[in-house]
Amino acid sequence: MARIAGVDIPNDKRVEIALTYIYGIGRSRSNQILKKVEISPDIRVKDLSESELSKIRTLLEREYRVEGDIRKDVLMNIKRLIDIGSYRGWRHKRSLPVRGQRTNTNARTRKGPRKTVGAGRKEG
Repeated sequence: MARIAGVDIPNDKRVEIALTYIYGIGRSRSNQILKKVEISPDIRVKDLSESELSKIRTLLEREYRVEGDIRKDVLMNIKRLIDIGSYRGWRHKRSLPVRGQRTNTNARTRKGPRKTVGAGRKEG
């Protein structure tokens, strides 16, 4: 497996698809990268030479924010919302849906398993 930006990308996939395994790179950005380094998107990762892989690595380091940088930015944005006490920050803090979804029913992924009220108590 080739390793780019700290991520093992699969050998058997086309380069265009394999680059999308890196956080922050989708199909369009993947194609932009390949166009800049002049590599065909149809080549499999296992068929890339070491020089082609190093071209991709250096381009990613120089021009794009990927993986840890983007993850850090997202966490900092959420922390900022919580610190300023905005409605969205309040929802993040309480692990509730942030974007206006209903919570009376549904929202189980965000809220977690149901907490049964009064279960396990016996009077007597």
